[in-house]
Amino acid sequence: MSTPRTILLVEDNPQDEILILRSLRKANLANQIDVARDGQQALNYLFCQGEFASRNPEEPPTVVLLDIGLPRLSGLEVLERLRADSRTRLLPVVILTSSDEDRDRLKSYEHGANSFVRKPVSFAEFAETVAQLGVYWVATNQPPQG
Repeated sequence: MSTPRTILLVEDNPQDEILILRSLRKANLANQIDVARDGQQALNYLFCQGEFASRNPEEPPTVVLLDIGLPRLSGLEVLERLRADSRTRLLPVVILTSSDEDRDRLKSYEHGANSFVRKPVSFAEFAETVAQLGVYWVATNQPPQG
């Protein structure tokens, strides 16, 4: 029995959220795309707490697309907590951000990001980048088991 392919998108910008959701759905890659709009909500989702207490912890997302600049807890703080917990330390996390700062890229990898992708400025490039991310992380990548 295969695990449902779910993507967790952690994004606080409504316009980026809409574009990412459209791009992923158009590529027909995931059975479900869940959205968290701040860092604390992402942690609640991933650890099945608060409003997500009824979510099955045995069905983690296939990949987390994580913005850096989030309210409440930054993407880097979320990433740090994910890597510190045995339940989520191997979960694939892609930093998908508008940041072009070298220090953000370095800190992302230091905190355990699997990939760092800068959001392109143009609408068409952004849509294509998201579709390529989805193809790789959902259809191509072989995650660790266990």
